[in-house]
Amino acid sequence: MIFIGAIACAIAWLSGVTGHYALLGVGLAAVAIGTLEVTWREHMSGFRSHAVLLALIPPLVLHSVVLLGLSGFIRVPRWVNLPVLAIDLALFTFLYKHLRRRYADARRERLFAAGGR
Repeated sequence: MIFIGAIACAIAWLSGVTGHYALLGVGLAAVAIGTLEVTWREHMSGFRSHAVLLALIPPLVLHSVVLLGLSGFIRVPRWVNLPVLAIDLALFTFLYKHLRRRYADARRERLFAAGGR
């Protein structure tokens, strides 16, 4: 998926800027989805910890959806970012702690299955 997305981005880039925004967007989305899938698999199998990256994605999406959703109806004042950032921080903290625990468990299982190496 990452490779296909990179090819789509390269084609969009080499074709010029006009009219290829959709292809560039699809390519970037494919790269993002492929990257998230690989990091998720590595993290959950105990191979490598990606707790920070995986914990940042939901708050980023939440913040974007809330502010873009509000901006469709009203002019969003800057102070609205503060309560949303507080929610983002709480969500990140919760997810990070949970993902670190899950990684530690998976790492122990991985090492036990490998004979303690």
